[in-house]
Amino acid sequence: MLHTATEPTRAEAATAAAPIEPAAGSRPARAVLRAAMVLLGGLLLLLVVRLPWIGDLGVHAATIERLRTDLLDPGNPMVAADTDSPYYSPWMVLLGAFAKVTGLGTFTVLRLAALVSLTLLGTGVWHFVRRFTARRAAAPLAILCLLFLWGSQVFAWSGFLGLGSLALTLAYPSTFALALSFHFWALLSKSLRHGGSWSRFLGLGLIWAVILLSHQFSGVVATLGALGVLLGARPWPTRATWLRLGGGMAVGLALLAAWPYYSFFSLFGVGGLEEIHRSLYVDTLPRLGFVLIGVAALVFRWRRDHRDPLVIFFALGAAMVAAGALTGHWSWGRALPAAVIPAQLAAAIAALEGGTRLLRNAFAAVTGIALLAGAWTQSGTLGYVVRSDALPHAVREKTKNSWAGYQWITPWVNYGDTVMTTRRAARQIPAYGPYTVAPGYPDFFLPDEEERLATVKRYFAAGSSRADRLDALHRYHAQWIVQWKSDGGLAADDPALRKVATGPNGQVLFEVVG
Repeated sequence: MLHTATEPTRAEAATAAAPIEPAAGSRPARAVLRAAMVLLGGLLLLLVVRLPWIGDLGVHAATIERLRTDLLDPGNPMVAADTDSPYYSPWMVLLGAFAKVTGLGTFTVLRLAALVSLTLLGTGVWHFVRRFTARRAAAPLAILCLLFLWGSQVFAWSGFLGLGSLALTLAYPSTFALALSFHFWALLSKSLRHGGSWSRFLGLGLIWAVILLSHQFSGVVATLGALGVLLGARPWPTRATWLRLGGGMAVGLALLAAWPYYSFFSLFGVGGLEEIHRSLYVDTLPRLGFVLIGVAALVFRWRRDHRDPLVIFFALGAAMVAAGALTGHWSWGRALPAAVIPAQLAAAIAALEGGTRLLRNAFAAVTGIALLAGAWTQSGTLGYVVRSDALPHAVREKTKNSWAGYQWITPWVNYGDTVMTTRRAARQIPAYGPYTVAPGYPDFFLPDEEERLATVKRYFAAGSSRADRLDALHRYHAQWIVQWKSDGGLAADDPALRKVATGPNGQVLFEVVG
């Protein structure tokens, strides 16, 4: 039977009847929850200041560097080539323009971006969770579940909200996109329930496009979440609402097609993504074991309402991830947050209003234990903001050292100079303005990427002749070399080189003079 516009669903009736104070939250429990949020907030703010560098921070810093220099035609962010790049998203263009106007340093801008994304994430979770429950403790408990209800092994990828992952991706576009997604889902739910205006649905279409342009994998998650909200909408959308939805989608598609910095739809033809994502399907139970609590909560939600939006959201995400495993499309595993997020939210809600008092208390106890275990699993995150020798030995073993930067080369290497280097240095050096011969990350818009990678390999290969190495340096006009002694390449006393500086861990900066 279809619900009329004035007929409340069972979920809405339960929410309306629920007292504001959390039923399963005694005063001590609420005090513990409040203290946990204060400690977590302090840690996240310290992470914003510290901005630990392990992973892709360099490419995002390089993107801002190029945009602050030339906002309209920034070129490739990593190498000296005039190509488009999917890194030039609306969010990064805004940050680049902000850096250009204010003159603030790139890493300062990234810290401000991290702070904005954190604020969006916190308010977005509150906004979306309020669509399902009026319990005041639900949003903070949901945040704890999103960060800690994972497994006994840290699972760190951009677009994944575990604390160990979020600590490294605070300033990434993926965090901004996912944070904005929570607001997107909440606004869509509100518009469907109360009959949003044309301007509201057109605005939703623009938000959807911005999410997709800012981080494509998070855009998939946002789309699956929106489908869950739509298919679970009560009352079922009217014809007028469907027309407005269509208009919003048309506006979103128009922005995707018109975005000038890269061709969004050409990404569908990009290959080479599968092998690097194969690891998403490894050690699934250790990485995601605690999420099963949320899956159990979703089963109870499904029994009460077969069209529960969180259940549909989870089913869509799980189906896409499973399809990736069955077909070998390992990159589809990036949709995993579409299965994890609704389960985590369901666990938080079930701990506060999970049916009978016995069931509610059972969910609260099991979720609380799992959150403590998850916090312990991800306690190594403290190592990014606390000196290693100040941490207990058991925590110290879980920590990872943040990568050292390349500020030490900037007194000599200028913006736009090209550096011959390999390993991790190619991921970091462009963050300070120089280019590298080959990109440190796969770049599917760079037509000569393979040739550039082969050139770097030829320069450092043990069997290369001096002539081959000089040709490799000159082919892409390398003016500098950053290398470790074990890398190979020309001898340090070769007349074509001049040693300029020595950096951390025995790295050496050479100027190419011949």
